[in-house]
Amino acid sequence: MESIIGWQVIFLCGIGFWILISSFFNVTRKLRSLTQPWVSRRVISGTPIILKIQKYQHRYLDALFSGLSCIVSVPFYTAFLPLLFWTGHCKLARQMTLLMAFCDYIGNCIKDVVSAPRPSSPPVRRVTATKDEEENAMEYGLPSSHTLNTVCLSGYLLHYILAYNGSSDAFTQIFGFTMVCLVVGLTGFGRIYLGMHSLIDIIAGLAFGLGILAIWLCVSEDIDNFIVSGQNVVSFWSALSFLLLFAYPTPEFPTPSFEFHTAFDGVALGIVIGVHQTFHQFHHENVARIFSRQLTISALAGRLLLGIPTILIVKFCSKALAKWILPILANALGIPVRSTTYVPALNSIASDKKSDEIKQSGYIQRLLFSSKQTSFDVDSGIRLIQYAGLAWSVVDLVPSMFSHLGL
Repeated sequence: MESIIGWQVIFLCGIGFWILISSFFNVTRKLRSLTQPWVSRRVISGTPIILKIQKYQHRYLDALFSGLSCIVSVPFYTAFLPLLFWTGHCKLARQMTLLMAFCDYIGNCIKDVVSAPRPSSPPVRRVTATKDEEENAMEYGLPSSHTLNTVCLSGYLLHYILAYNGSSDAFTQIFGFTMVCLVVGLTGFGRIYLGMHSLIDIIAGLAFGLGILAIWLCVSEDIDNFIVSGQNVVSFWSALSFLLLFAYPTPEFPTPSFEFHTAFDGVALGIVIGVHQTFHQFHHENVARIFSRQLTISALAGRLLLGIPTILIVKFCSKALAKWILPILANALGIPVRSTTYVPALNSIASDKKSDEIKQSGYIQRLLFSSKQTSFDVDSGIRLIQYAGLAWSVVDLVPSMFSHLGL
């Protein structure tokens, strides 16, 4: 018991120590000064390659690669992962959710550390067919998140299928590997064709994706065992999720990357809490799976009709509750907060406060305001709670409703 608590405390303290050290020594800025000029030159020198590819532009190719970008995007996986849980593939669903959160954090951290530009448009033609793509275009370029995520998730999916079926057939393995390479190749080529990335971004996404996948395959079973049957899981993961809000680099200019990280940080927290509390009821290996007599197509349709509105309601309620509670809690702790989106009344709060007022507000505030920052954006906490509530409902509340209604 003491050893279990010990490694958890050491791990969390290590992250906290890294936050303090990296802030004190301006690690992000130093890394950026080393990497940004080199990457920027590669992006500029790669522009002719993009222009050559775009000479073959066609509306069908625009539709193909835009559609492929949507299929491998974060919103798609956000909608696809609940379906995995509700069709009985619980282990695959929780593994891919946590892997997605890991990819999102690492990829966006690298983006904001390097802060390298995307290909200049014009001369490059940039195709943003959806609102999601417009937001992606506001992020920095290296690495390509689509390429990184596709490598990790398609690679893990292949590994899971082969391990689950116990297949040692060479043809099956070669066919699966070929399909993964095809999807990854089309995704990377499509990002260049759409003008969203240069070649260096794709190469970096591929390299980091392979590295993350290799690490995940080594630790995934240990992480899963900890979530399912470990001790202090809820408290540990809650503290980890909170620390990860601070263990994130400050970009050269603001981008939506941190918002994406916060959302998936909340999703991972909600999944871990829900699965840990209800594993033996809803997430063990013997649950009903799709196409079995226990879970027919009509039953799945009923689950979707009930589950999707429920998780959307929970998301709305979680957001409303967080918008009410967090400002009150921050005020009670003497922490000035602001809101850029969710709470208009807090737009200008704490922005004009003097540093001597900050120093008089107590130990917690002095600890948090070790930098030039004078207030915290409460939107991050609201977003974290909002998506944690949504994810928790996917694996706990909604399966409970399925059980009571015989679905």
